[in-house]
Amino acid sequence: MRSLLTRRAARLDWVLMGAVIALLVLGSLLVWSATAHRDSLTGGDPTAYLRRHLANVVIGLGLLALVLATDHRWVRIVAPVVYLLSLVGLVLVLVAGATINGSRSWLDLGGMSIQPSEFAKLAVVIGMALVLAERTEGRWRSRVGTGDVVAMLLVAGVPAALIILQPDLGTMLVLTATVFGVLAAAGTPRRWLAALGAGGVAAAVAVVAGGFLKEYQIHRFLAFTDPGLDPRGAGYNVQQARIAIGDGGLFGQGLFHGSQTRAGFVPEQHTDFIFTVAGEELGLVGSAVLIALLGVVLWRALRIAARTDDLFGRVAAAGIACWFGFQAFQNIGMCLGIMPVTGVPLPFVSYGGSSMFASLLAVGLLQNIHARATAPTAVRRAAARELALR
Repeated sequence: MRSLLTRRAARLDWVLMGAVIALLVLGSLLVWSATAHRDSLTGGDPTAYLRRHLANVVIGLGLLALVLATDHRWVRIVAPVVYLLSLVGLVLVLVAGATINGSRSWLDLGGMSIQPSEFAKLAVVIGMALVLAERTEGRWRSRVGTGDVVAMLLVAGVPAALIILQPDLGTMLVLTATVFGVLAAAGTPRRWLAALGAGGVAAAVAVVAGGFLKEYQIHRFLAFTDPGLDPRGAGYNVQQARIAIGDGGLFGQGLFHGSQTRAGFVPEQHTDFIFTVAGEELGLVGSAVLIALLGVVLWRALRIAARTDDLFGRVAAAGIACWFGFQAFQNIGMCLGIMPVTGVPLPFVSYGGSSMFASLLAVGLLQNIHARATAPTAVRRAAARELALR
């Protein structure tokens, strides 16, 4: 495995890797700053959350290296197992999960908790990519047909239904955007995309009109349209987030010196509202750097998707780009007040093991796809022949 890992390292996308490492370092500093003065969280130990966060990063990087070292064919073989395990996790959450902030999304494993819906995002991406690849590879015409679209929607529909039952509205929004992006990258006809978009809008209206949303979720949407409607309740998070970011100015108040952050006025600041720490302490310039690093990750993911000749790799890479892109937009948008508060983490930056593990696994898959795409032509041809004979 060591020699294989060395060869793969030589074909890494180092621009992508550099951006991810920079985000991990910046995220660690922001998590440390957000928790160092919160004795109610840390029990008086200002580095407690930093140590846990760094442990999550190390484990996540280990998972990245494992995926990178795995042969591309094994990635496709293991993909159904990953998908099934994610379904098992989502079912277990509904049966024996812990309810946090109104959503039953967590499994308590004693010393740690995991959120299966985070892994479901990756499972849906690779599941849809695998189904499309298996159905179209070897065809004389590789155009995506109605049966292919239905098969991909079925793959996405089962975990989506389980996530709705939790209910986890934030993850559902991210998953919906990701599925739409995967279908677009797969070459789905425009009429299908238009129909699915119209169907999604109709379903959202039906959910609201039918009273399927919980009261706190409705209040969050109302607070999004008018934060002053309930400044001590649902609108509190948005108002405090805006104050913190506004206080940062151009260059910020300095790391560990943000007044709102030190006072703990912004709830969930080390997880869902981590961007407010960047806005207050690093200012507009520091926040722009963070957003630029996320933009680099999206650019490299789309570049990998465009340069691979493998259908599975192309669709999976594009799906990961859609996932990261929309989730980052949703997280930063709710901190700025341009998106409703739904409780999704900022990839590579927010505190949380499940999100960190899933995100770094996805980066490992991107690097795996990139390594195969840049392999010598003879190696790729031999792999293609073996796949055809399988």
